[in-house]
Amino acid sequence: GSGVIMDQRGYIITNKHVINDADQIIVALQDGRVFEALLVGSDSLTDLAVLKINATGGLPTIPINARRVPHIGDVVLAIGNPYNLGQTITQGIISATGRIGLNPTGRQNFLQTDASINHGNSGGALVNSLGELMGINTLSFDKSNDGETPEGIGFAIPFQLATKIMDKLIRDGRVIRGYIGIGGREIAPLHAQSGGIDQLQGIVVNEVSPDGPAANAGIQVNDLIISVDNKPAISALETMDQVAEIRPGSVIPVVVMRDDKQLTLQ
Repeated sequence: GSGVIMDQRGYIITNKHVINDADQIIVALQDGRVFEALLVGSDSLTDLAVLKINATGGLPTIPINARRVPHIGDVVLAIGNPYNLGQTITQGIISATGRIGLNPTGRQNFLQTDASINHGNSGGALVNSLGELMGINTLSFDKSNDGETPEGIGFAIPFQLATKIMDKLIRDGRVIRGYIGIGGREIAPLHAQSGGIDQLQGIVVNEVSPDGPAANAGIQVNDLIISVDNKPAISALETMDQVAEIRPGSVIPVVVMRDDKQLTLQ
């Protein structure tokens, strides 16, 4: 497996599946130094883990530009340790952004790349042509439905999500997420108009967890959620991520349309 040294404190990001069930975690640097790493915390939902090494002297940390936004067509390099071939670099482009539904246990918003990502690349860096971190290499398609092995389809967790999870794991040792207990799908203005909802955008509720926060607030199946915590509910994924950032126990307003009436629920 691979990892990315994030700062001079010795914090390293990798994939959770890389260190699962490990009794001991050893980190080997390119300069020959070897360290035993401490597991700071991990998060199953994003398949990320944070390690820490205690190193004297400088560490080769990854450059990060927080304002950099990955775009389709950007040239990228995948760096890792595939099949124990250390410091292997493969080149490609960002083929797509916002890929979801690839991991049944999580809800990552993946970058797709045609840079080769093989076993052992997991947890390594996907960087742009300036060497700036774009993502954490995570998975590739092993086989398609017809049994063929696809080429040039790999996925990385965007650096914005990875650094956010890292900060939470360092602070709390785990990721604490808000939850309201609904399932739904977004509805576009055209569909809303054809369905008689007068061009409203939002998320149609198709499932409400019994005894969950949404059920206790009075949200019902077929409600159209217009906003959550005073922010428009346009994308189901973005709204879910927004809710995850809210501290559990907080009281927030949820605006819904029901039978042509607008309701504000808490």
